[in-house]
Amino acid sequence: MTAFHVMAGANNTFTRPAIRKIGIADLVDALKLGLDDFSEKPSHYVFLCLMYPIAGIALAVWSSGEDLLPLLFPLMSGFALLGPLAAIGLYEISRRREKGLDTSWRHAFDVRFSPALPSIIAVGIMLFGFFIVWLVVAQNIYTAFLGDAVPARLSSFVANVLTTPEGVAMMFWGNLVGFVFALIVLATTVVTFPLLLDRDVGAVAAIDASIRATLINPVPVLAWGLIVAVLLVIGTIPIFAGLAVVMPILGHATWHLYRKLVAPAVVS
Repeated sequence: MTAFHVMAGANNTFTRPAIRKIGIADLVDALKLGLDDFSEKPSHYVFLCLMYPIAGIALAVWSSGEDLLPLLFPLMSGFALLGPLAAIGLYEISRRREKGLDTSWRHAFDVRFSPALPSIIAVGIMLFGFFIVWLVVAQNIYTAFLGDAVPARLSSFVANVLTTPEGVAMMFWGNLVGFVFALIVLATTVVTFPLLLDRDVGAVAAIDASIRATLINPVPVLAWGLIVAVLLVIGTIPIFAGLAVVMPILGHATWHLYRKLVAPAVVS
């Protein structure tokens, strides 16, 4: 049975995994390894990751009504905040391939058997919290600059945003605040979920490792965040279908990035 230990690891101690210094070349290698993982059985992974374009389209449709139109972009961009959690099954596939185990798509759901499941759930709840707060802040930014009037149609909404001083100011502050949210999520989760799958160190220790990895490697980690953001934007074209390929590659690559950032556990 999975033990409930979130603050500390399985041995009830706070362990701080050693962090390595990496470079931009390591990011390129992680992407290559992620592509290699994806290439092994791409049909399985595309099938597994159909949830991403489906979820993206659902968000767009759900927010296309007049009352929710101002939240269309915050919903689409905020969905990326949940990416580290959404890709956890892909980390598991890469972990199994690394160990020479069966990598059938069904094993992506073996995460439910992980002894670190309570910690994974705890960090997942934290990410959902960030997502909800982002939506609230984005709505307040929109209201502050463009008021709380409901746009009559999509064309008028776009015109208000792109052609008025208030709309330009709203985009500036919205993107700036969104960048801060993305930076916080990146710093706190860049290795958190892969680490928890690999070692049951507890949620706090895993988040601590992610923050230290970011502080020790600020340029590579920021570059990784930029790569992820650019590829996710490309993946939304056309109609989010590209996410079925982009997401699994990024998910697998994140596992290999974790391997480069966090030193192996010392066996005593």
